[in-house]
Amino acid sequence: MVICTPVLELTTLSLTLYFLRHGQTTCSRENLFCGVIDPELTPDGLAMAQAFAVAYKAIPWTAIFSSPMKRTIATVQPLCEATGLQPELRDGLKEINYGKWEGNTVATVSQEFHDDYLRWSADPAWYPPTEGEPAVAIATRALQVIEEIKERFNDGNVLIVAHKATIRITLCALLGIDVGRFRYRLGCPVGSVSIVEFGAHGPLLKALADRTHLSEELRSLPGT
Repeated sequence: MVICTPVLELTTLSLTLYFLRHGQTTCSRENLFCGVIDPELTPDGLAMAQAFAVAYKAIPWTAIFSSPMKRTIATVQPLCEATGLQPELRDGLKEINYGKWEGNTVATVSQEFHDDYLRWSADPAWYPPTEGEPAVAIATRALQVIEEIKERFNDGNVLIVAHKATIRITLCALLGIDVGRFRYRLGCPVGSVSIVEFGAHGPLLKALADRTHLSEELRSLPGT
């Protein structure tokens, strides 16, 4: 399904959104399904947060929006301390709810929820994880946050701190990509930054999953 979002087009050329995925957690390191469960950042995850703050603190930030999960708040905290800004928390930026899959490996889910997993893998836009959320639901709630930002800020740099699936689904919806393909079209490793600039012709992807602000050691860590 392609979600068209003409209301998000701006008449100015100066609003830029930075999508930051949180730093490493034990779940991302072990490649576990992690949505509503809320692990802390690992020491490496905290190092990723600090590296982002060092690299991006000089940007004249207009506002910061964040998922209310512990892992996203901890990721943006070093930047907040460096800039004096505080994040505005929005439930619409939470990660996808993986339902009964939460905390499990892909192998376990594939075995114990085989049919649901096959349907979700084929089309996560409309087929949710067992008792979880479909991608279209995440697109709807996340785009409401984008619309709020657009209405409040005609220009400037706005940071959005969120999660792997949420960021990929939001980017797909903004760029006119079928949200059911979010798992196969866009990467989003921990600590990465994707940048979207709004112009006269709508959203333009300026950077995808950039991690040049991280050390080679942090970039090479296992996990997703």
